[in-house]
Amino acid sequence: QVRLVESGGGLVQPGGSLRLSCAASGSIIRFHAMGWYRQAPGKQRELVASITGGGTTNYADSVMGRFTISSDNAKNTVYLQMKSLKPEDTAVYYCQTVPPGLIGSWGQGTQVTVSS
Repeated sequence: QVRLVESGGGLVQPGGSLRLSCAASGSIIRFHAMGWYRQAPGKQRELVASITGGGTTNYADSVMGRFTISSDNAKNTVYLQMKSLKPEDTAVYYCQTVPPGLIGSWGQGTQVTVSS
């Protein structure tokens, strides 16, 4: 079973930036659309960005123009560059396939907290 390990979260002030990484334990990224999801306290998990094996990207309206998803097939890693962060971006961020669950279960996620 493939493992997905997210990292790069932290505490950042509004307007700041973070770069999240998702490392897969196998060579699966090129064969699946991958996405970054987030779950804020008391809310359902939502898909915020996705990228296909061919590099086509899509974004939720709430992050359009501020977040950029990318992937490195050689490193089996998916990234999420986040800028102009807002308090409402505070959540646990996860990576998974799109749709989720095609290669395994959810990882631990990485906490992003945007606060002054």
